[in-house]
Amino acid sequence: MSSRPRPRGFVLLMVFMAVLLMALAAYSFALLSRADYEATMLAGQRSQSRLLVDSGAEATRMFLAQGRDVVRDSGGLWENPNQFQGRLVRIDPEPDARTTGYFSVIAPGIDDAGYPSSFRFGLIDESTKLNLNILPKMDELQPGVGVQLLMTLPDMTEETANAIMDWIDLDDEPREFGVESSYYAGLSPPYLAKNGALVSVEELLLVRGVTPELLFGNDVNRNGIIDNDEITGQAAVGSEPDLQLGWANFLTIFSQEANKNWEGLQRIDINKDDLQQLERDLSSVLPTRWVNFILAYRINGPYSEEMPEPEDNGPPNGEIDLSTAEGSNKFTQLLDLIDARTSITFDGESTETVLESPVSMANPIEFGIALASMMDNLTTVSAATIPGRINIMQAPRRVLEGIPGLTPEQVEQIIQYREYELNDPEFTDLNRRYETWLLAELIVDLTTMKAIAPFVCCKGDVYRAEVIGYFENGEASSRAEVVYDTTEPLPRLLFWRDKSHLPIGQSVQTLGIVPSRVE
Repeated sequence: MSSRPRPRGFVLLMVFMAVLLMALAAYSFALLSRADYEATMLAGQRSQSRLLVDSGAEATRMFLAQGRDVVRDSGGLWENPNQFQGRLVRIDPEPDARTTGYFSVIAPGIDDAGYPSSFRFGLIDESTKLNLNILPKMDELQPGVGVQLLMTLPDMTEETANAIMDWIDLDDEPREFGVESSYYAGLSPPYLAKNGALVSVEELLLVRGVTPELLFGNDVNRNGIIDNDEITGQAAVGSEPDLQLGWANFLTIFSQEANKNWEGLQRIDINKDDLQQLERDLSSVLPTRWVNFILAYRINGPYSEEMPEPEDNGPPNGEIDLSTAEGSNKFTQLLDLIDARTSITFDGESTETVLESPVSMANPIEFGIALASMMDNLTTVSAATIPGRINIMQAPRRVLEGIPGLTPEQVEQIIQYREYELNDPEFTDLNRRYETWLLAELIVDLTTMKAIAPFVCCKGDVYRAEVIGYFENGEASSRAEVVYDTTEPLPRLLFWRDKSHLPIGQSVQTLGIVPSRVE
């Protein structure tokens, strides 16, 4: 009985198929392993990029801790690529784009017209924004100021501005166009008005009339800059740069300035009750003429009688008997010293002497020197810090336009005359350190300067940093928003927000890398 022969090569074919399946399995395993490796590396890079942000945040804090003079000599805080662009943090012995890490610190720029424009490598002075928590106190100084400042924000309505003021003021009485707890209690779910200080700008989303589109604008990645990929949605808010950003970029809850002189010493409160201590304090920094005038003003107030030729400023070394004197008269602000007169009877004298203020606008050169000395050494605020005033040197046009007492023409002059921090790194013009440069350079008169003085300054001491950590290959990055309080010698961290879930907005080449280190 014969059998059918097997096809030749069958065993070889089976072997080939087995080898092929094994090869495919091995290849699939290699691909999966490679993908797993890549995922692990990417996860590791993302984790390490957060450490790069930590390094950038701490490096920034240490830079601020070096003091005003060192910071200025090192390039300042406004535009300083050497300090804030492409700072190398980590590099292996054998450089690789995946392991070479950097950090950069970016901030919105401002063009010559005072509008937000592009970005820079530096910090944001929080005093360039409106401090929401101070608006009720500003309203106490001048009713309606809070709403006036808010109305400068893009697409702000009177109803929403009053609703914001009602949300943060201490009472539960609605303003004419505002709402209080009775309105919010009728919502679903119901809640009450805050009637107190905000803990974040985002809390405004609870206020009637405030929407995410108004608060954040087209700034989707929340970096304070309208990036190229965000311009396409400009119709949502407006076509101009400051209309696209949204309100959050003009608002803060952190701004304040240290009540210290240029050397970092506490200014002398000329309204303190202890006149003998006031005399000692003043004598340590000011000439006798200044001391006598301030003490005499505190005792007798301004001299209002007309005198034909008041020229006697009193004996150069005259002494005032303070043993029984009372400082019943106080200065409302430092500018009360300018061109003021007072009178006093010196110890051992029988006649009253009329004293002229050492700060007089009669001689422009002497006035400039005296004005700078007055602003540097003296204050009428006993607190260690002054919150909420607006930095006129760096604030955008929209914020400046809300300052009560300034005309559009004066706002334009401020923008044209002011200098950013690096334009005068040595601050050779002493008056440019203080808001009264507006008076010294005749942009405003004394009456206007007195009106705006409670609302303006030339420098704050709380800074915001947008810190980006990234690797040279651009595959992983992290971001954080950090706020520092530098009113004390060692800067204090006030706020930290992780933004790593949002895109960074710039390429690593723009942020800064050192490709020559990569082989």
